[in-house]
Amino acid sequence: MPKTATVSKSKTPRANKPGPKRAGTPDNVPLIRVNFDISRAEHTKLKIYAAKNGVSMADILRSFVTKLKLSNVK
Repeated sequence: MPKTATVSKSKTPRANKPGPKRAGTPDNVPLIRVNFDISRAEHTKLKIYAAKNGVSMADILRSFVTKLKLSNVK
C-alpha cells in the first residue's frame, strides 16, 4: 500500500522553527536534520560499531563529517 503524504498544519515554515538542541553545542549554532537511506547491512554494521564503542550512530556520523577535509569549506 503506498504511503500518503501528510500536510503540516503549522503556519510557521519549518525552517524558521528552532532546531533540536545537542549537549555541547552553542545556542547560536543551528542544527540541520539529515535523512538518507542505507542498506540494512550498513545500518547493522553502524549500529554494532556504535554499541561496541558506547556512542550513538549520530555521533559517529557527526564525527566523520567533522573530519572531512574540503577546500574552501569551514
